[in-house]
Amino acid sequence: MSFPRYPKYKESGVEWLGEVPEHWTLRGFRYAATINNGSDFKRFEVQEGGFPVLGSGGEFARVSSFMYDKPSVLLGRKGTIDNPIFIEEPFWTVDTLFYTCISSDTFPKFLYYFCCSIPFNFFQYGSAVPSMTQKDIYAMTVPTPHLSEQTFIAAFLDRETAKIDALIAEQQRLIELLKEKRQAVISHAVTKGLNPQVPMKPSGIEWIGDVPEHWEVGPVKRFCTFYDGRRIPLSAEERCKRRGEIPYYGASGIIDWIDEFIFEEDLVLVSEDGANLINRATPIAFVATGKYWVNNHAHILKPLDNNLIFWAECIEVIDLSPIVTGSAQPKLTAEALSNLKIVVPPSEAERAAVQKHIIPLTEEMDELTKQAQHAIELLQERRTALISAAVTGKIDVRGLAQTEAA
Repeated sequence: MSFPRYPKYKESGVEWLGEVPEHWTLRGFRYAATINNGSDFKRFEVQEGGFPVLGSGGEFARVSSFMYDKPSVLLGRKGTIDNPIFIEEPFWTVDTLFYTCISSDTFPKFLYYFCCSIPFNFFQYGSAVPSMTQKDIYAMTVPTPHLSEQTFIAAFLDRETAKIDALIAEQQRLIELLKEKRQAVISHAVTKGLNPQVPMKPSGIEWIGDVPEHWEVGPVKRFCTFYDGRRIPLSAEERCKRRGEIPYYGASGIIDWIDEFIFEEDLVLVSEDGANLINRATPIAFVATGKYWVNNHAHILKPLDNNLIFWAECIEVIDLSPIVTGSAQPKLTAEALSNLKIVVPPSEAERAAVQKHIIPLTEEMDELTKQAQHAIELLQERRTALISAAVTGKIDVRGLAQTEAA
């Protein structure tokens, strides 16, 4: 859908803003809102159903008291600085998050959408922990229409972003369904086999249940050799000096590219540590091929045969939480992994048949997942572009907002 432009424009004098409608006012952020620091909340009682406590990463607690009780735009001071938060209920912020007291001639939701359009990478300090100062924010220029026009723009963006968010949610649900289906297909193939008529026996592993009678149950170390002793970690600084085209693997896949390799054979890698061992957002067992380097955050396994996808999926389908240690930094030790029981067909031919069965099915679902992820990226880009265009006056949505309201 194309949108009309305003009749006349003027230069803002700000590179990232460009031209703005002629009748809009250009003013410093300090005239739109005052910026205030958050503070420690620990002197108050933590209370379920209390007032939200927010940091730059979002809400993380509820307490019995609040700091401010009017609509506000919250801006990251340290950490996540590029994710403004709009809040209308009473709240408390800690020192990683600024809160704003918005002036009477500024519509709160309009200011929020303007803040969403700010290219924060132009202003942030620090690479390890990005940060912003009050001075940085106050120095920003806010293109400001009359209050009634701000209200129309905010109403238009509320409506349009809600539509886009609904489409994004649909794609996210599709990804979850594909993930569940993929897991079910693989789990059945690598624990039950391909022949539904084969006699079954108890596996002795509660979550697996019965398995084909002729399959073997045993620890991973019976079927795989560990190459953990050959791992070499490199610091980010070392890797920066050795840029190249060789993949450098960590706990959940490729994390960098360097100029040398340790391995030149296809092997199975299994995550050794990290939250992903519990939340399983990405695979914890995967196949590395060709030339590559592995750090000390992934176990390295050489299975009995070359059906590496089969072996990786045998481990991938297992709930590892009972053998993962540590809460702050979950860890799967080499000993725990080597003693982990898995169920496998006794012959290489049968393992190859299972692998051949699951490859096209998973490839199809992975492609559908990739398409859904791409759709989400496009929708997010459209959302960002629409907000930016509306709050900087590149499009005139006054009539559209009024028509919808009528």
